[in-house]
Amino acid sequence: MSRLFSPARIGPLELQNRIVVAPMCQYSAADGCATDWHLMHLGQLALSGAALLITEATAVLPEGRISPLDLGLYDDAKEAALARVLGAVRRYSSMPIGVQLAHAGRKASVRPPWQGGTQLAPDAGGWQTVAPSAVPQVAGDRPPHVLEPAAIARVVAAFADAARRAVRLGVDLIELHAAHGYLLHQFLSPLANRRDDGYGGPLDNRMRLALEVFDAVRQVVPSGKALGIRVSACDWVEDGWDLEQCIELARALDRRGCDFIHVSSGGISAAQKITLEPGYQIPFAEAIKRRVSMPVIGVGLITEAEHAESIVADGRADFVALARGLLYDPRWPWHAAARLGAQVSAPPQYWRCEPAAHRGLFAGTQAPVR
Repeated sequence: MSRLFSPARIGPLELQNRIVVAPMCQYSAADGCATDWHLMHLGQLALSGAALLITEATAVLPEGRISPLDLGLYDDAKEAALARVLGAVRRYSSMPIGVQLAHAGRKASVRPPWQGGTQLAPDAGGWQTVAPSAVPQVAGDRPPHVLEPAAIARVVAAFADAARRAVRLGVDLIELHAAHGYLLHQFLSPLANRRDDGYGGPLDNRMRLALEVFDAVRQVVPSGKALGIRVSACDWVEDGWDLEQCIELARALDRRGCDFIHVSSGGISAAQKITLEPGYQIPFAEAIKRRVSMPVIGVGLITEAEHAESIVADGRADFVALARGLLYDPRWPWHAAARLGAQVSAPPQYWRCEPAAHRGLFAGTQAPVR
């Protein structure tokens, strides 16, 4: 029996297998609103055979968008646009859907990657960024404005309000984005956080915003919805955020009833030095898994079915998430199930494509469709 294709739970959510579609920014929104591109993108991934689909980073405030083309969930128009997309996807897929709530902080106001990803000036369609300290992401960028306590409270309230909207949209899961150098990660990392007040300095102070956001969102999310967080386990820079600090954050969240932790790394500094190899972030997930009771999602250049199987079977992570690998091969779970001798869900409209060598691959298939 394949462990990768065995059922598992994330909090109250029962999942058919251990494959997660990780959030992937598309830079295709119109003034923060989901478009037909999102319908096409999410629609195909919702038919992939994975167990869970998480939307791209979805900003809780306009200034929290990474680029002017980012998805948002901070007013009625944004909620209605995403409702249209999710409604269409749900008509043809029963796959649980999660939303990732985010604020880009000092990494906001940039061009999309295929346009260079450089910072946009306010007179060129950009805006003033904010951060824990006046330290730019990239040397030469305009320094961000320092968030004062009242502005921090506004950020916390915005996460809670976006979570209420997500609940109204009927999502099954909410993921808070505290990874990849965005605002919550900026408060965690001493490389970006130079404050000397209650939000800076010692680890407990630097963790304060992430925990306040979690607590505020937990209060508005019903117990039947899973709530978790994505973290960068380390900055890959000397004297930055590291695994031991991340474990302390994970343990604090575990005590608060966090339903899962999604373990990535990096993103806070251009000085990061990362040796890329298949599964390069799995050791972080494994170390955190040993210290918490909640499920752990591992990610990082996982492309082969046998590799994903071994990660779960060996207990290094409870779930594996794929992003670029699923962009390249949106049927990756089908192919993985075929290689591992497992079954996977597929829409009946596609049952006739089941290969003769893998009869029974698609759960629920009957006689061949003529």
